[in-house]
Amino acid sequence: MADVPLELDAVLEGRLARALDVEGKIPRTLESLGPVSGRDVVLVDGDASASEGIRARQLRELDARLTVSGWGDPPRSDVPDASADVVISCWTAFRGADRAELDEAGRILRPGGRLLAVHDYGRDDVSRILGERPEYTTWSHRDGPFLTQGFKIRVVHCFWTFESIEDGRDFLDAAFGAVGRAVGADMTRPRLTYNLAVYHRTFAGPNGA
Repeated sequence: MADVPLELDAVLEGRLARALDVEGKIPRTLESLGPVSGRDVVLVDGDASASEGIRARQLRELDARLTVSGWGDPPRSDVPDASADVVISCWTAFRGADRAELDEAGRILRPGGRLLAVHDYGRDDVSRILGERPEYTTWSHRDGPFLTQGFKIRVVHCFWTFESIEDGRDFLDAAFGAVGRAVGADMTRPRLTYNLAVYHRTFAGPNGA
């Protein structure tokens, strides 16, 4: 789901959605890299409820003309050809800059359209919980799948911010068990550092050419 980077049960997912980026850095970055205000924006997500989620709400608050679209496998959207100015995915798609996904983004984007793919970056407290992931290593490398296909990268330093240290520890225990308890034990403030990478590129014409 576009709201959070992990699959959790509904209650824990809601708690994480409320804790993630209370400073609003994610929408500000999307506006900076898009922009999205006053433009036709497609938010890619496989969950129909994403249209009522936090990321969708934030984009509407930025005055984006928003469509939430499923992607599927192989990736195929019901968005018409050359009808979007910006395509945005938060965690759920463009995992490694798959060629078929890039072609589909190129189909629905107008010439000069922008693709923004939000993923974890690592080097933070949260990565201690989630362990080794390609997001933390090869994806952001100069010879990795994004930068070799014309993307640039913007790193955004966010937080998971809780009501209190006790609330944070309770969430980490419930969501992640022993590893969550270990990270929670080290908390001295009611938040965890959480770094994001926004991979962004411009599509000059059909199929991303």
